[in-house]
Amino acid sequence: MAEILFVHGALVRDGAWWWRSVAELVHRETGVRSRAIALPSCGEGAAPGSSGLVEDAAALGAALDEVDDAIVVGHSYGGTVIAEGADHPAARHLLYISSYLPEAGMSQGAIMSGEQDPVAIAERGDGTLGVSGYDEASFGARFWADVSDPALGAEAWSRLTPQSVTAFGTPTTAAAWRGRPSTYVVCTEDRSTSLALQREHAARATRSVDLPTGHHPFLSRPDLVAAEVGTILRGLEG
Repeated sequence: MAEILFVHGALVRDGAWWWRSVAELVHRETGVRSRAIALPSCGEGAAPGSSGLVEDAAALGAALDEVDDAIVVGHSYGGTVIAEGADHPAARHLLYISSYLPEAGMSQGAIMSGEQDPVAIAERGDGTLGVSGYDEASFGARFWADVSDPALGAEAWSRLTPQSVTAFGTPTTAAAWRGRPSTYVVCTEDRSTSLALQREHAARATRSVDLPTGHHPFLSRPDLVAAEVGTILRGLEG
């Protein structure tokens, strides 16, 4: 039975929290186990600013070494981690949520540079970047406007964290999505990653589906994300 490996997005910590509702739904309905990958570039298991994309990809690769079959789920920056770290025989299917399927040689920063209204981030002088110019209300309006529970939004805000500059500046050396089944979830109400950029990357996946959600559907509509995971699981079993 496949396991699920979740890879969270940029500038946040505590991946297990972000994916918790989806993981619980999938486990309840299928019995499939899952775990969230700790990203060193976000200070998870490493000193802030000391690790970047290479170390994040290595963390994903190490988890894949421990399983026979996996569905790898990436959100936003998580797709860049997948491109670099999921070229592995255990990675049976890749699921992207408002994310990226970069060609080899692309960096996260280069991908984001094409956006007309990019998320404001700034260097902090210690080898890290952080969100800039937002308060809890303005950030929530952009990233989780469709999350109806204010307490959930507050918890999400509390998990923002600085991230290594090298996570954004390091070009990928691989494109693990090539030659591997993949699904792209386009979040049509996303106020962070533009619909145009999502469509561009979704065209590289083997399948795509639209969800009427903002940037974090695993918070606002975990049932819809869990349903997509279930569809992939059934396909692997078939």
